[in-house]
Amino acid sequence: MAISRRAVLGGAGATLGGAIGASALGTVPAAAEAGPSAAALALSSGRCTDLRQGWRFALVNTSGADAEQPGDDDQGWRDVDLPHDWSIGLDPRRSAETTAGSGYLPGGLGWYVKTFTLPREAAGKRLSVEFDGVYMDAHVHFNGQEIGAHPYGYTGFALDLTDLAHTDGKTPNTLAVKVRNQVPSSRWYSGSGIYRDVRLVVTDPVHVVRHGVTVTTPGLTGGSGPATVRVETRAVSAERPVQAELTVTLKDATGRTVATGSTRADLDAEPVSEALELSVAKPRLWSTAEPHLYTAHVRLSVDGKTADETSARFGFRRFALDPDHGFSLNGEAMKLNGVNLHHDLGALGAAFHVDAARRQLEIMRDMGVNALRTSHNPPAPQVVDLCDEMGILLLVEAFDCWKTPKNTYDYGRFFEEHGVADIKEMVHAAKNSPAVVMWSIGNEIPDSTSEAGVGMAERLIEAVRSVDTTRALVIGTDKYRSVPADGSPQDRILRMLDGIGLNYNTAASMDALHKKYPDTFFFEAESSSSTSTRGVYDNPDQLNTGENYTPGRRGTSSYDNNLESWTMSGEYVLKKDRDREYFGGQFVWTGIDYIGEPTPYDDVYPVKSSFFGAVDTAGFPKDQFSLFRSQWRDEPMVHLLPMDWTGHRPKEEVRVWAYTNADSVELFLNGTSLGERRYDRKTTPYGKEYRETTEATGDDKTVTSGPYPGSYTSPNGSAGKLHLTWKVPFRPGRLVAVARRGGKEVARDTLRTAGEAAALRLTPDREKVTADGRSLVFVTAEVIDARGVLVPDADHALTFTVTGGRLLGLDNGQQESAENYRSDTRSAFHGKALAIVLADGSGGSGGALTVTARSEGLRSGSARVRVTGGGGGG
Repeated sequence: MAISRRAVLGGAGATLGGAIGASALGTVPAAAEAGPSAAALALSSGRCTDLRQGWRFALVNTSGADAEQPGDDDQGWRDVDLPHDWSIGLDPRRSAETTAGSGYLPGGLGWYVKTFTLPREAAGKRLSVEFDGVYMDAHVHFNGQEIGAHPYGYTGFALDLTDLAHTDGKTPNTLAVKVRNQVPSSRWYSGSGIYRDVRLVVTDPVHVVRHGVTVTTPGLTGGSGPATVRVETRAVSAERPVQAELTVTLKDATGRTVATGSTRADLDAEPVSEALELSVAKPRLWSTAEPHLYTAHVRLSVDGKTADETSARFGFRRFALDPDHGFSLNGEAMKLNGVNLHHDLGALGAAFHVDAARRQLEIMRDMGVNALRTSHNPPAPQVVDLCDEMGILLLVEAFDCWKTPKNTYDYGRFFEEHGVADIKEMVHAAKNSPAVVMWSIGNEIPDSTSEAGVGMAERLIEAVRSVDTTRALVIGTDKYRSVPADGSPQDRILRMLDGIGLNYNTAASMDALHKKYPDTFFFEAESSSSTSTRGVYDNPDQLNTGENYTPGRRGTSSYDNNLESWTMSGEYVLKKDRDREYFGGQFVWTGIDYIGEPTPYDDVYPVKSSFFGAVDTAGFPKDQFSLFRSQWRDEPMVHLLPMDWTGHRPKEEVRVWAYTNADSVELFLNGTSLGERRYDRKTTPYGKEYRETTEATGDDKTVTSGPYPGSYTSPNGSAGKLHLTWKVPFRPGRLVAVARRGGKEVARDTLRTAGEAAALRLTPDREKVTADGRSLVFVTAEVIDARGVLVPDADHALTFTVTGGRLLGLDNGQQESAENYRSDTRSAFHGKALAIVLADGSGGSGGALTVTARSEGLRSGSARVRVTGGGGGG
C-alpha cells in the first residue's frame, strides 16, 4: 500500500519504573486483569474496520519521561475505548508538570495496547492502521516491531501492517502505541493520548491509495446549466501490473445517480493517477443556507471483479476573496461571521465525540456564525464533515509555530523535518470539503519576521499548492499592525499569499494596509478577545474594569469592558468590520471558552480556562453571545444584562443594557414603563443599512480628530453603541424588555427576582437517544426557587447519578475551579451546571436513561430520556 513510513524518532530520557495507578486518574474504571486478551476482529464489509474499542492503557508517569511498555501483569493497566484523553481525568494541580496553559492538568507518558486476531479472509490483503490524531510524539509498534513514529499531535497518519500481520485466525496480533506529551507542549490545553478515531484499512493489492480521490468542479459558474465534475483517482497494484477499470458514479444526497463514467487504468507498484470528467445537468449549490452535498463513488475492478471501492463527499460552490468587495459565496457578497475554536470539548477534554462537536457548532450557528477557523491546528475529520452538513465555512490552519518554538516541547522541535509532510496531510484530509475556502500556513509565527521565515513560508505554500490549487492561502498574524517596509520579510510573505488574516488590528491600521496592498484580501483572523465570566458584572461605564483577584471570585466583567493591551471590545470589532466593504469579515477570539490560557489570570491557580468565549466551557451563553447574535442574525431577539435581577441592594442604581436587532426596546419594571430607547438608522459608505445609537463611545484613543475624538468613528462620520441603556433603581420583581420593529412587538426578555434556593431542575438537550455507545446527552442542571426562578448566585454542590448510561463529565463554566471534570459532584456556578452522559445501552433496549441531581437542603431533580436500540459500541 502506498503509505510513507515515518522515520523512527530517537528520544533519550530517563526511564521511570512503575505505573501511575487509577487513584491518580480521578474517577476511572478499575484496573484490567493482568494479561491481554486476543479478541477476534470482525472485518467490516467495507474497507475500514473500527478499532476504537477494546484497548488497554497504562499511564506510566505524568512527567513525560521516556519509559518502556509496562509488563502485562502491571496493575496500572486498565480497559479503555478510544478516543481517549488521559489528562482530562487528572486532578488540576500546580506543579512542575503543569502550567496555566495546560489548565494545570499534566501530560505524561502512556502506553496503549490492543490485541486481536485477524480472520483468514485477511490473508493476501493489504493491511494498514490509520490514526486521525494522537497527542503527541507517537511511536507505533506491531507484533513486537516499531513500525513508525508521528510527532505532530494534530494530523492523521497511516502505517503499513501487511508484512507483520498474522492472518490465520488464531495467532494474536498486538498493536501498541507509546504516547508522550511533555508539558508545556502547547499554549492551550492539548489533552494527551489517542484522542481521535483509529481504524484498520483492508484492501486487495489493487486499491485506491490513502487520500487517493480528489474531486474538483472546474469552471463552475453557478447558473442552472450543467457543471463539470473532475474526479482524479490515485491507485496502485502492489503485486503485479494489471489493467483495471475505474468507474466513478456521482450521487446526490438522496442517493440518486446524477452522472457516471468509466476509464481504463494501467496499474503497477507505483501509484498512478487517472481522471474522469463528468457532467451534472442541474447541480444544486452548496451554501451556508442550503448545504447541498454530493458523493463520488469510486470503484476499481479487474477482470470484471470489484477490487476496491471508496467514496468522497463534495459540493458545488464557488467563492471569491475580492480585495475591494470582500468575500462572496456563489456570487453573493457576505461577511465571514466567524469564530475561532480550539479542539477541546470542555469536560470531555480532547477526546473527540461527534455529538459534542455538533452541539458546539449548533450553539455557534444560533449566535449567527457562518465560518470557523480551526485554531491553531488541523481539525478532526468529523468537524469538517459537520461543517459540510451544517453550512459552516472553514479556514483550516496548520501550525501555531514553525521552527522557532513558543513552548519548550512544542512543534518547533519537528517543523524542519515534518512541516511539509504535515501540511500536505492537512490539505489531503479536507481537500474535497465544500466548506473549506482557505488554508492557513500558521498563526502568529515568530519566524515570519525573519529572512529564514521567508523560505519556510515558500516551502509551505508550495506544499499546499502541490495538493490543492482551488482554495486561498492565508496566514493568521499579529505582525502587521503597522505597514511593513518594502522588501522586509513581512512584505515578501504577504505578497506570496492570497490573503492576510489580521489579529487585533485597529481600524486605522487595517485601512493603511489596504491602501498599500490593494490587491490583497484582508480579514481578521482573531478579533476582540474581550474577556468575560458568565454572571459577573462590573462598572459598565468603564472601558476597562480590570480583574478581581479575590480567591473564589476571580472573574471578569460581562459588560464587554474587560480588555487586555491588545484586545478590543466586541462592539468595536463589529463596527470596524461592518463599515469596510473590502474587509472580508472576522473570526472572533473565541466562540467558546477553552481549557488553558486563562488570560488575564496568567498564572493564578486554580484559574484554568479562558475568558475569551462568547460561550463558556459548559456551553452556556454569556452576554457577548447575544451581542454578536444581535448583529449577525435577522430573527428578532432582545437580551437584557445583567442577567441577574436578584443580587442588588434596594434602590441601587443598576445600569441595564439591551442587545437587540429590533428598532427599539421599551423597559418595564413590575408593569411600569421605564422608557423606550431606540437606535438611529445609518448607512455605511457602500450602502449597507444598520442600527446604532449616536453618541461618543470612548473606545478608540487612536482617533484624535473629527466629531468624536477618542471614539471609534465610522467612515461616514458617525459614532455610537450597539446596545441600549437605562439607569434603573433596583426594586425586586419582574424586569421586562419589549423589542419592537415598526411599532410592533417582535421579541421580549424577562428577568425575575429569585427567592431562596429550593430545588433542582434538570433539562436534557434531547427527548430520545440511541444506545449505541457513542451518543451523548447534555443535561443542564439549574438551582431554582419555589416558583421555578433560577437562583443566580447559587453555588451548591450537586451530586449526579445515572441509570441507563454512563456519566462522562461535569462542568459549570467557571474559570476558577480545581474540581475534577470526571467527578460525580460539581458546584453550581451562577445557578447552573452541566452533566454529559453517554448512552451505552446499560439500561436495556427500549428503556430509559435517567439523570438525577441531589444537593443538601434542595429538592432533587431528574431528567429522563427515552432510549432506542441497545447494545454498546459501534
